[in-house]
Amino acid sequence: MYSLFFYRYILDNHPKLDYSESEIGLWGVYELELKPGHEIKEFNSLYKELDELYHKIALAIGLSDSAFFIMYSIAEFGDGCLQKDIAEHYFISKKTINSSIKNLEAQGYITLKKGNRRDMHLYLTQTGQEFVDKKIAPVFELENSVFDEFPKEECRQLIQLTKKYVMLCQQKMKEKFELSSEDL
Repeated sequence: MYSLFFYRYILDNHPKLDYSESEIGLWGVYELELKPGHEIKEFNSLYKELDELYHKIALAIGLSDSAFFIMYSIAEFGDGCLQKDIAEHYFISKKTINSSIKNLEAQGYITLKKGNRRDMHLYLTQTGQEFVDKKIAPVFELENSVFDEFPKEECRQLIQLTKKYVMLCQQKMKEKFELSSEDL
């Protein structure tokens, strides 16, 4: 869950990425040597390892994974973002988000304001903003500093290849399981 979240955040927000440039070449010296047929195992292992890192961050700052994700999202999207936008943008069930929002509201971190129809806008309280400044903002800084360690070409290639993998998985799942675009 968080690895795609992380990639999407970087894709949308990292200043080193310029989409007008041409395609990037090979990984070069960082290319991994894998046993044939073990690529998916390595990819899945890395995905889970990254997910575990975000889980440890959430625990270290005293939040559940979903509460961390919501606070992170409000910091990213800004005050007034919608519950449904968080759910749709990051592929988290509305039920999970609703449950975590109730907990965050009870802890005094966020407030809800009704919007159009059933839309609910999320706002940080003063306590919530202080928490974001102290605990969530450093995560953004950490993520950006990690990508700063990569040459621009490697940042672009990591994101492009991950997007390609996701798109191909979606396409093949549609075909294999006869799913519509709305199902994915």
